[in-house]
Amino acid sequence: MTDAPPTLSHVHPEPEPVAPAGPLLRLVRRQEVAFALVGGFNTLMGMVLTIMWLSILGDMVSKDVAAALSVALAYAVGMVIAFVMHRTLVFRVRGHILRDFIAFVGVNLVGMVLNMILLQLAVSLLHAPAKPAAVVVMGLVAVITFFGHRHISFRRPTDSPPAPDAR
Repeated sequence: MTDAPPTLSHVHPEPEPVAPAGPLLRLVRRQEVAFALVGGFNTLMGMVLTIMWLSILGDMVSKDVAAALSVALAYAVGMVIAFVMHRTLVFRVRGHILRDFIAFVGVNLVGMVLNMILLQLAVSLLHAPAKPAAVVVMGLVAVITFFGHRHISFRRPTDSPPAPDAR
């Protein structure tokens, strides 16, 4: 029985394939710009979905229930569509769909909580006007979530430096 030295594939597993750049990245060439475009589209889509659900639910339930339920349904549908668009148009990864989706939802939830906290701080502690503060905070949180999605939601082993050889 011989002890063969470990092959390179045992020390450094094969990297997962990254999909080639899609049409959006070929057009804008910057991942940050693609992220902003998809985010803008998703924001508009969320508004349309909310209004659509308000129209559908308007005669079925009370106004209060319709309002809350419309936002929740729009958020749920929008989250799935946003995930697919970011995954295919911005970050271009393959495999690990469930892991990516859970991380995507987690990053978005952290973004929502950050948005709530930072806006509250801006308005209550800094006495900033609410509407301009909301725009600034949303922009800041958008940048933070971009990096969250890049380094958490859609991270692949090839995104990190190789581990040093254990000797």
